[in-house]
Amino acid sequence: MTGPDRLRRGWTTGACATAATTAAYQALLTGDFPDPVTVWLPGGQTPAFALAVEELTAPTRVAMAGVVKDAGDDPDVTHGALIRATVRHAAPGTGVTFRAGPGVGTVTLPGLPLAVGEPAVNPVPRKLIREAVARVAAAHGGTGDVTVELSVDDGARIAEQTWNPRLGILGGLSILGTTGVVIPYSCSAWIDSIRRGIDVALATGETHVLGATGTTSERVGAQVCGLSGTALLDMGDFAGALLKYLRRHPIPRLTIAGGFAKLSKLADGHLDLHSGRSQVNLDALADRAAAVGGDAALAAHIRAANTALHALELARAADVPLGDAVAEAARDAARSLLRGSELPITVDVIAIDRAGTIVGRAAPA
Repeated sequence: MTGPDRLRRGWTTGACATAATTAAYQALLTGDFPDPVTVWLPGGQTPAFALAVEELTAPTRVAMAGVVKDAGDDPDVTHGALIRATVRHAAPGTGVTFRAGPGVGTVTLPGLPLAVGEPAVNPVPRKLIREAVARVAAAHGGTGDVTVELSVDDGARIAEQTWNPRLGILGGLSILGTTGVVIPYSCSAWIDSIRRGIDVALATGETHVLGATGTTSERVGAQVCGLSGTALLDMGDFAGALLKYLRRHPIPRLTIAGGFAKLSKLADGHLDLHSGRSQVNLDALADRAAAVGGDAALAAHIRAANTALHALELARAADVPLGDAVAEAARDAARSLLRGSELPITVDVIAIDRAGTIVGRAAPA
């Protein structure tokens, strides 16, 4: 699929790992690698994957196959990564055992859908791989008792660009995917990371978390609140995803830190703060400035401003606390979405400019 409205879909790391495992296990049983190799996904798709690497070692009979991940038109940091599966025979009755090879992380903190000490191979990819092993065993006379070691070339470096280190997944990437399909710009992976971050914060006993829109706001918010580690949640533009999951999985206190422009959109009730999906409302900013002491001339200038930060500069020059007004409105919007939580959640907000200077605060409420 091509064109702006027909973006090309891709395949998850879990789908690629399943394909690599399928090829390696078939080679282990038959001596030949299928290429391309077909896999069965939960939605009924049966994509075929070309092998990038293959190796069959005798007499130990160890087989390795690798697939290059194609994320389609999605801006995925794992696009182009080489995902390998090394398959060995295991003791009768042991089924499929997973190991983390180079570039695949290991779980070190509770709160994830995997036990501490397990390779970071999520439940759905594990299910897909087990089903693939059973399918190959039935077709080629195997027992299905194997050790599957998954690895990702350069995975440790790539993982530094993901949530894995703060989730306690150390040493590399996670093998992910619930459908096997990457939908371009669905942002599902980021939203899933927000949810897993909240799960880990709860499991590690955090009572105060920070949801930040970016690196600078996270740094400022962490310094102000004295937070670190599993208390830091990189919500990016997905304020709604953070708030909705916290409503169902409450933590006593939430601080939201973000750029003034993004928080002005949250203040207006937008839950997706991306510039392509919500816009700054200069009329609303003018009204907020008037409500906290701005005169008609200032309001008119703000309505004609070039950007949200221009509006902020105009208000600051007039000694009008527009930053505080936006922070308070953003806090109230967040609290509104958190209503219905079984436990009360206290919310405060920190607004910053591009330099990281705090330009607005809303006290805990």
